[in-house]
Amino acid sequence: MTLLDAATEVRKNAYAPYSRFKVGAALRGKSGAVYQGCNVENVAYPEGVCAEAGAISAMVAAGETEFVELCVIADSPTPVPPCGGCRQKLAEFGRPEVPVTLATTDGKKLQTTVGDLLPGRFDAGHMDRA
Repeated sequence: MTLLDAATEVRKNAYAPYSRFKVGAALRGKSGAVYQGCNVENVAYPEGVCAEAGAISAMVAAGETEFVELCVIADSPTPVPPCGGCRQKLAEFGRPEVPVTLATTDGKKLQTTVGDLLPGRFDAGHMDRA
């Protein structure tokens, strides 16, 4: 199964009764395992979970802390990028050169990288006082 297939499949499970904007994400861990996530809304909007964050949580719960590829899909006119918070989360677990595919349900795709999504990222090196 490709990452696009995995993201498309999990998108169907998104819980989006308020926005009706379902998003699916799939990432490949360094081990080769695929982890999926979908957005989960809450009536208290800031309490929802993005698809990318869900996929990262699944990866970490399985014992991995690095991904090597990501795909995100949504039913939108153009490929939808991750929100700012998810960009920082992705930068925590993916190297700048990690490929990212952003896709729409009607077949449009945009290829980018984690580094292009979050240039000038904040990372652990900024906390090093050595």
